[in-house]
Amino acid sequence: MAGFRVPGPLVGDLRVVPHPAVMLILEFGSETPTVGDSAGRCLRGSLVAGPGFGSGGGVRAWGKGVECVQVRLSPVVAGAVLGVCPAELAHGAATLDDLWGGEASWIRERLGGADSWQDRFDFVDALLARRATRPSVDPEVAWAWRRIVAGGGLVRVDRLAAEVGWSRKRLWSRFLSGVGMPPKRAAKLVRFDRAVHRLVAGEDAARVAADGGYCDQSHLHRDVLAFTGATPGAVVGEPFLTVDDRAWPT
Repeated sequence: MAGFRVPGPLVGDLRVVPHPAVMLILEFGSETPTVGDSAGRCLRGSLVAGPGFGSGGGVRAWGKGVECVQVRLSPVVAGAVLGVCPAELAHGAATLDDLWGGEASWIRERLGGADSWQDRFDFVDALLARRATRPSVDPEVAWAWRRIVAGGGLVRVDRLAAEVGWSRKRLWSRFLSGVGMPPKRAAKLVRFDRAVHRLVAGEDAARVAADGGYCDQSHLHRDVLAFTGATPGAVVGEPFLTVDDRAWPT
């Protein structure tokens, strides 16, 4: 969970970089920010986005007077907490008004009236704990997801299936319905996320490619371009990535 405040207008459109988590944005600023996707949809206000949201580089955010609390949730617990399965978002996003109705306006008022960021974080913690009423994903799916994350995306799907005692086809189907993407795609997203943050930290691209399981530096370049629509040299300056060491310290 992290809090963001942009007193003036965003400098240009903010590129939304894909992340292996379900993203919940609760905004409460003086004006309502907008997120636009490659299909031409514009979502205003608070929203929920599935894992990998922003893939292809076509998702941008803009506005001014932006204030929000952003929460990253593991896809294997997001359905239980938010009341919407990541698969229902289909790599996209939905406004909180559409998902939670009038409660979204009440949340905005509570966040805007809070005295401090810590009060806001405490409120959101309690809110999400109260809403955790739905069952989670299959334990086998949760285990496979955690193995993918722990391994930095460098794990074979057939080995995961064997370890949980399922066929590859069953794991693919159950993982897709619970997480919102097939296990191979999830592994690719996790691998990209690890690599791009190492690039932002200033590490050598050739070393990042080798450690990340890429065939070569060109393979890494293509992966970054596919996920972000930008070259590795350009994406390392993206504000969406460069605040991560402060917003979500390791």
